[in-house]
Amino acid sequence: MSLEIKVPPVGESITEVTLSSWIKKDGDVVQMDEVIAELESDKATFELTATEAGTLKTIAQEGDVLPIGAVVCTIEAGGAAPAKAATPAAADKTAEPTKEEAQEEEKLAVADETATAKGSTYASGTPSPAAAKILAEKGVDPASVNGNGVGGRITKADALNAQNAPAAPASKPAAAPAPATPAPAPNPGDRTEKREKMSSLRKTVAKRLVTVKNETAMLTTFNEVDMQPIMELRAKYKEKFKEKHGVGLGFMSFFTKAVTEALKEWPAVGARIEGEEVVYSNYADISIAVSAPKGLVVPVIRNAESLSLAGIEKAVAALAVKARDNKLSLEEMTGGTFTITNGGVFGSMMSTPIINSPQSAILGMHNIIERPVAVNGQVVIRPMMYVALSYDHRIIDGRESVSFLVRVKQLLEDPTRLLLGV
Repeated sequence: MSLEIKVPPVGESITEVTLSSWIKKDGDVVQMDEVIAELESDKATFELTATEAGTLKTIAQEGDVLPIGAVVCTIEAGGAAPAKAATPAAADKTAEPTKEEAQEEEKLAVADETATAKGSTYASGTPSPAAAKILAEKGVDPASVNGNGVGGRITKADALNAQNAPAAPASKPAAAPAPATPAPAPNPGDRTEKREKMSSLRKTVAKRLVTVKNETAMLTTFNEVDMQPIMELRAKYKEKFKEKHGVGLGFMSFFTKAVTEALKEWPAVGARIEGEEVVYSNYADISIAVSAPKGLVVPVIRNAESLSLAGIEKAVAALAVKARDNKLSLEEMTGGTFTITNGGVFGSMMSTPIINSPQSAILGMHNIIERPVAVNGQVVIRPMMYVALSYDHRIIDGRESVSFLVRVKQLLEDPTRLLLGV
């Protein structure tokens, strides 16, 4: 009996998926509910599981784009257990020399040593039995080897050394110098190319980014943040924080909390355009850009405005693990009113992040660099970070964007405000 396994519905807006990889191979015996393949849509990666135990018969190939409902494979009821691979002991045994080979090697070595002890009766350049065997196996001409044995005989040691660096043949009368020839052109090395089909996720990301650039009036404003207050606060309380909450105290929770507070004062920054209407939200669903194995994903922290620093850190950690393991669901990546991206983890000093449509703004964090700044009329060294806010100028004016970023800066440079809500 044969059972067809089809592409399941994975979302209202998804009409096709890509078979990114087979977890099980054709002919493998699989169990019910065992993961047999990974399917990738333009939004997430999904696992395809076996609905019955049996032998897998693949139909689709890795990289195939399949519509919803297409047959991916079949499962034949029953099936023999997979063939056992050769044991390591058996593999090692085949690599060992046979008893006859070992005896022959020993005889040659004894003959070689006996000849050396008695004084060679071989002509100069003649290999001993052991040396002759080694040279024959390596395809080395005895005439090209200088013998260092008695009377110029080629010993076993000479043969072994000749494997790596064969000696030059006996010198010959010098010939007349050949006419000079042009030096050969340098070898440019390997110049091959590799082509890979774009994944569904990468194609969607590319399409959306171009759409945002073409359909929004995107503008970026910059500011800088003195990170010393946050760094001092983290250094003072990070151990107690982790002991109490079970997660580390990172920078992302401070930035997320600062953004949610600033959005309360400047709600247009968290708004979006739908047709001819501007939609404002009284909540802050913050999207966090995360680098996953298959590309950039942007999971969402729901109702971030109501979470504590510990709550935000726990949400970020959970989403990061799911992103790394390709376990994010559509629900976890849908929606969002504002995005934060941290290019600083890769060493970025400054950038202009692209808006995550249909949102209207995105905040870019960058690396922290110690540099001289003026504080109360004095030049001091402080850990500084550039921050960038890219926004859609169609609904966010300059006053709102700049004021929003200044408010974020104020909250980060005085983090007690985040704790007190002032």
